[in-house]
Amino acid sequence: MRHLHSSRRPALTPAALAAALLFTLGAPTAWAQATAKGTEPEGNKTLSTVTVSASADASAQGLSPAYPGGQVARGGRAGVLGTKDAMDTPFSITSYTNELIQDRHARSVGDVLQNDPTVRVARGFGNFQEAFFIRGFILDSDDTAYNGLYSLLPRQYIATELFERVEVLRGASAFLNGASPNGGGLGGSINLLPKRAPNEPLNRVTFGVASGGQTQVAADIARRFGPDGNTGIRVNAAARNGGTAVDNEDVQLGLLAVGLDWRSRDVRLSGDIGWQDHQLKNTRTNVTLGSAVTTVPNAPDNQTNFAQPWSYSNERDVFGTLRGEWDLSPTTTAWAAAGARRGEEANSLANLTVTNGTTGAGTTYRFDNTRKDSVNTGELGLRGKLQTGSVGHEWVAVASHYDFEKKNAYAMDWRNTHATNLYNPIATGLPGFSANTLFGGDLANPQRTGSTRLTSFALGDTLSLVDNRLLFTAGLRHQKIEIANYAYGTAAQTDRYDQSRTSPLLAAVFKVDKSLSVYANYVEGLSQGQTAPSTAANRGEMLAPYASKQKEVGIKFDAGRVGGSVALFSTTKPRAFLNAANLFSTSGKDRHQGVELALQGEATKGLRVLGGLTWLDAKQVSTGSATTDGQRVIGVPKLQANLGAEWDVPGVPGLAVDGRWVHTGASYANATNTLRVPGWNRLDVGARYMTEVQGKLITLRARIDNLTNSNDWASVGGYPGSGYLVVGAPRTLSLSVSVDF
Repeated sequence: MRHLHSSRRPALTPAALAAALLFTLGAPTAWAQATAKGTEPEGNKTLSTVTVSASADASAQGLSPAYPGGQVARGGRAGVLGTKDAMDTPFSITSYTNELIQDRHARSVGDVLQNDPTVRVARGFGNFQEAFFIRGFILDSDDTAYNGLYSLLPRQYIATELFERVEVLRGASAFLNGASPNGGGLGGSINLLPKRAPNEPLNRVTFGVASGGQTQVAADIARRFGPDGNTGIRVNAAARNGGTAVDNEDVQLGLLAVGLDWRSRDVRLSGDIGWQDHQLKNTRTNVTLGSAVTTVPNAPDNQTNFAQPWSYSNERDVFGTLRGEWDLSPTTTAWAAAGARRGEEANSLANLTVTNGTTGAGTTYRFDNTRKDSVNTGELGLRGKLQTGSVGHEWVAVASHYDFEKKNAYAMDWRNTHATNLYNPIATGLPGFSANTLFGGDLANPQRTGSTRLTSFALGDTLSLVDNRLLFTAGLRHQKIEIANYAYGTAAQTDRYDQSRTSPLLAAVFKVDKSLSVYANYVEGLSQGQTAPSTAANRGEMLAPYASKQKEVGIKFDAGRVGGSVALFSTTKPRAFLNAANLFSTSGKDRHQGVELALQGEATKGLRVLGGLTWLDAKQVSTGSATTDGQRVIGVPKLQANLGAEWDVPGVPGLAVDGRWVHTGASYANATNTLRVPGWNRLDVGARYMTEVQGKLITLRARIDNLTNSNDWASVGGYPGSGYLVVGAPRTLSLSVSVDF
């Protein structure tokens, strides 16, 4: 099972999805082109003018405009409430633009969020999935939304060519977004916006190289057609291949995405089709500290690769979405959206467990997995405006459905360990599975092992008072969570989970003037409860849904060219543990309290800034154990800060240089806080030069991440209750040239 073979490809191929999508959108496109040629029926020759602007979806609201400096937008999507200006929103939202993504050489969602002072990038449990700490709570990448719908993009790694913007909504959001499929979203949510054809034709080709021999080629092509350019198509293709700055690592990526949109005066349609094939070989693994380890080992040389040479991880995904919006009247709009993803994964892993924190001695064992995912999701909505006396209303009603099925198989040879060392790795040949291997199903033909179904209904209203200076929002979302587990190999159902809860929202924002807003909110998060581990007397039992409760107040300011915010928040989340009777049950809570400061904009002409800091007090409360009560939550530092600046060099038109400093404080790798992991600092620098050659725009970019080549543990944990470690990336040089023609 070293590779994903063509015989195991999803039944829903890129070509089939593209054909279906083009057929769906082809009718209005063909009609538009026909009318442009004068073939429309007599009496319909006069067409109303349609104003087209680049939009992330089939929405009259479109993209929030960029803030001065171009690195972030003026607002973002507040879930079912739609796209809002930051000054009108009682939540903390940052939307990172495609300009920032390109200029920072961001290759994935995690690379983009290195710019965010409230987010820290981690890794999934036992794999190479990107995970994110937001306000100290973990959000897996497969809980990322694509244009408002969950889990449509690849679940482990999402390449930046697939999206236009990255939106971070901080704080719980059960009402705004619904419960996330995998239990994340208690501290924040991430929404990715797809690319759409701009008003002007786009032809862009990018070539790049990076440390380790990594090469990249990408194409971004867009056109608008029809009367007033009412039909658009945008195609992105990319390929990456080669090593990384880590010794002997190898990464391959293939990607193709097509986005289409069409609009008339009252109707807007959009659709996306995408394919991504991501293959990793000999990728450096997570580091687990054995139960006897009493001290955290020093981070190894950041180029050292302790992965086994035969290890690999492959992921292939195909996805598609359709979205439509119809203005029923000047004050009422209906919308519908649907999406699907089919994904396959296969890997052979040998993660390192350190048994001696001083010498770095440890062991590995072979652990193979295969997996198939099937996701179908959609929503229906209605929003409108009305006036009752002096009070304005913006109301919304939404129904959503999410359906997920997982097929999985594994082979874990956990008793057949092989000696190695964190600092001086020992390579072994691919070991055959021993007689003690624990098999779960057939690796060549995985069967259903789990399913998740989420159904919800939401109602909300935003009241405008005091000449629209006071906005008060109230809402309720009723959510039903149905989860079933099935036995490996036989697909026989072993247990089922059917729970529901109604999550409220109360929020207000008061606009003191055009430059200052104050806000407050009470909102809850909702996620499925944890499953009792194999060591518990109630092994496999799924606990009731966790409802986190958040209180937040904040101030936002906009001085025209520079803006920012200050937020104070407190969020509590139920926790689970094994009690004295060896029963896994909900008891106690994690309480995360903190202050966030953010700053963005153009400080002076030619000097752009982006940064902020987060002070976070994340503690375990009422755990029932004196060794953990009051201790800090695994992997969450007290202080983290970012400071980024970009400067246009005087006297050299088109040349800009940038720098980014990232600080993450110390954290703990265990619940009792006896394993302290030191904090770290990282300095990144870059340059961009734009010029014109024979009428073609040429953009040269150079970047060095981790300029000082510091050796650090970049993250701790990434899965609840686990304190595994991830080594930070070495100094990495990347160069690219983009040609617009």
